[in-house]
Amino acid sequence: MVMRALEGGLTANRSHDVSDKPSYLGLLNAISIGETEAFQYLNAWIETTPNLDVKAVLTTVCHREGEHGLAFAKRINELGYSVLPKDNPRFAEQMEIACSNRTDLEKFELLGVGRPVGDAPDIFAGMFNDTTIDITTGQLLGRYIAEERDSGRILRQCYSLLKEAAECETPASASSDQLAALDGKVDALCRAVDELRQIVCAQTMEPAPAGNSKRK
Repeated sequence: MVMRALEGGLTANRSHDVSDKPSYLGLLNAISIGETEAFQYLNAWIETTPNLDVKAVLTTVCHREGEHGLAFAKRINELGYSVLPKDNPRFAEQMEIACSNRTDLEKFELLGVGRPVGDAPDIFAGMFNDTTIDITTGQLLGRYIAEERDSGRILRQCYSLLKEAAECETPASASSDQLAALDGKVDALCRAVDELRQIVCAQTMEPAPAGNSKRK
């Protein structure tokens, strides 16, 4: 999942000198909030999708997102701070999309999930630029990055398959409509031909009218 960029700030569980505050707390705070929100709307999506394959993919990713949110909140607490909530103006919209009766393909596109990646380094590439990150936090970040990249791969694959299926169904649907219209025209033509045949047969069987057959 794409982590929502947040300016990190945290409240202290106990007093700290400003100089003691780790420089990467803002990053941990952003991850915890973003992953928790993703867990919530993915869970809502799981409840509404009729596609078992999509549900399986979303469940794998959703479990990871929820665990990430809690794990980073736990690490922040271990460092002596608490997660500082941040308002996400898009969260209500994300929940509405996830809970709606839209198709899975529409939800993928509206939520920005499973989007193709470009050639540029991903958003996780610079997370270890801070050389002051402690070992425990580094281990947590390393596992988080590996899982996020894997989640991105399986979501992109799922989205790609849904899109291919939708593209294959559209021509088939159009052909069915065209065939139905053609069948209707053929039936109407058959009825017209049958009516014409009946008229011709009736006229052939009628006796010639009595009258003077002498040539003029």
